[in-house]
Amino acid sequence: MLAGERVFIGLGSNLSHRQEFIERAIALLAETQSTELIRRASLYETEPVGYEDQPWFLNTVIEVRTRLPPQELLVRLKEIESRLGRRGEERWRPRQIDLDLLLYGNRIMNESTITIPHTGMHTRRFVLTPLAEIAPDVVHPVCGKTIMDLLRALDDQKGVQLSRRSRMSERT
Repeated sequence: MLAGERVFIGLGSNLSHRQEFIERAIALLAETQSTELIRRASLYETEPVGYEDQPWFLNTVIEVRTRLPPQELLVRLKEIESRLGRRGEERWRPRQIDLDLLLYGNRIMNESTITIPHTGMHTRRFVLTPLAEIAPDVVHPVCGKTIMDLLRALDDQKGVQLSRRSRMSERT
């Protein structure tokens, strides 16, 4: 296993071939220098947040190990989004792919270009459900609670359900 920081990245898509966009993004991340894919959560069908008049999202979370600094990793995530066709859409709007740097080890950063942990992740079921699947005991560095405890405490009632696509891929 690659030495480096333990990092969690959220992936989401709600346009056309959602699973294909997620799979392609994961493949491109796996090719990233000094970065190794460790594990991935199942795919989840999730109700849109913010602007609700749009298709449901397909979401997941992956764990990687990386020696890239947070800012360089974020640049790589934006490059992958762009390569897969994402343009500077408005917040909460439909998109081919969305890659969010959720946690980078125990780092806390709040700069103009990067915020770690990802803002609001501790209140979003569509982030915490797949993250709890692969890392329930990881502690949120700001809240001081495990991912599983944060998930259990949520009042958010937005729909998040295991995707049939995950169930089908588990059988093959």
